Amino acid sequence: MNTPPHPPPYQQQPPAPHPAYAPPMPTQPYPYAGPAPMGAMPGPGLVCEVCGAAPAAAVTVRGHQGMVVIMRFLRREGVFCRTCGTAVFRQMQADTMLQGWWGPLSAIITPFVLLLNLGARSTLRGLPEPATGSWRPPLDPGKPVMRRPAGLVAAVPLAALGLVVMAIPVLMVIGMVFGDDPPQTLTVGSCARNDGSWSAQDLKPEACGSSDAEFRVTDPGVEECAAGDYLADLEYSADGATSLCLHPLGR
Repeated sequence: MNTPPHPPPYQQQPPAPHPAYAPPMPTQPYPYAGPAPMGAMPGPGLVCEVCGAAPAAAVTVRGHQGMVVIMRFLRREGVFCRTCGTAVFRQMQADTMLQGWWGPLSAIITPFVLLLNLGARSTLRGLPEPATGSWRPPLDPGKPVMRRPAGLVAAVPLAALGLVVMAIPVLMVIGMVFGDDPPQTLTVGSCARNDGSWSAQDLKPEACGSSDAEFRVTDPGVEECAAGDYLADLEYSADGATSLCLHPLGR
């Protein structure tokens, strides 16, 4: 019996080389240091550093604490979604309303800090509601600031500050309407009377033929007023800088 020929030895083909594996790069880096949490998928824009939701925006919320003699400035910077950013804003704003007034300078600084935070609040309001999944629950915004006890405490100094701000222009208008009339201008050769003292002159023009006329206005020229004459305040001259003499009538 003939022996069947042996099959040719099997030659194992070398495996095809595989391309080196490289993890996909996110389109937007996470806004915190360290690796991304498991299951977190960054979107095309910023994501919230608290809960990972998007869209988000970078904002800075400030706070202030007055401690009678010393004070402390607080600041929270970060990238937040609308929900988490609102929670940070309300908490920082409420703490400032409660703790920011206790000191002379702090009482002045606190209103400006509260106003600065309105810029961050406006940015957060412009964000739509978070639309992507998150790896942690968002912060609880809680009640609006003015519905918290801190808002009630701050209502008193804020109301007082508002009254002061409103009173300033009102007092200025009252002063312009009911204030003292400007002094009337005297001219050389005219006559006048003085209804005040010589330390606080109140000169009024008067007809030279009137019995109330007390002085005739003269020009001292390059010399001083004549002996026995009085010197009128500069505000009674036409330019506010020229000296005028008052010569008593009947002399």
